[in-house]
Amino acid sequence: MIQIEHVFKKFGDKEVIHDLSLHVPKGELFAYLGPNGAGKTTTIKMLTGLLKPTTGRVLVKGHDVEKEPLPAKKVISYVPDLPYLYEKLTAEEFLRFIGNLYGANGKVLEEKIGHFLTMFDLEEFSSFLIEDLSHGMRQRLVFGAALLHDPEVMIIDEPMVGLDPRSARLVKDVLRERADNGTTVFMSTHSLSVAEELADRIGILNHGRLVIVGTFHELKETSGRGGRLEDIFLQLTAEKPEPDVGARQVE
Repeated sequence: MIQIEHVFKKFGDKEVIHDLSLHVPKGELFAYLGPNGAGKTTTIKMLTGLLKPTTGRVLVKGHDVEKEPLPAKKVISYVPDLPYLYEKLTAEEFLRFIGNLYGANGKVLEEKIGHFLTMFDLEEFSSFLIEDLSHGMRQRLVFGAALLHDPEVMIIDEPMVGLDPRSARLVKDVLRERADNGTTVFMSTHSLSVAEELADRIGILNHGRLVIVGTFHELKETSGRGGRLEDIFLQLTAEKPEPDVGARQVE
């Protein structure tokens, strides 16, 4: 569903992503990990069409995101780490606006709006202006908006930011349920416990290079470190990768 093929990304003379190749199939929840500055958000922006690769290509459901942006974006939902919301709209108006962008309207859209307001505990705040909502409420609203058009691919940057434990549990359950029902979920997070709990596979990026990809169990075996994902992560990101080392794809 997501195919990244030999992607390099430079900003001026600085190389941020080096020869990134990755396949995330339908129905997989993929956790994308790395220290600050590793290139995770740059990757996500290329996946969503907000940045263009310097070389290489990114495909979503077979569509080149750069050459066929509309068909690619039609199947994507994107939850950034710092989402922008129209603060003078109410929560309900915002969901209706997003639904309209994807061509939804009428009774079906209104039913979905009601469903997601209830699901994310926002029903009693539906007529509040977004500027009057707490950060956690805004984050839940963004997730509701991201699900309105039944996306085939969800791309999420730091999903748990600003969520209380109950809301975080809800979001984790929704993401796992969506993946189990065929949605491809590409999730970047600093929360290693969330990745360990939810992900079908995990990729670790360091200095723009994908150093390893596999299940949590496979990562433990390949790295030679048992126990927690934190130990594996710290080991693999301790030093800059050698220039000729590619990702250890664990099959």
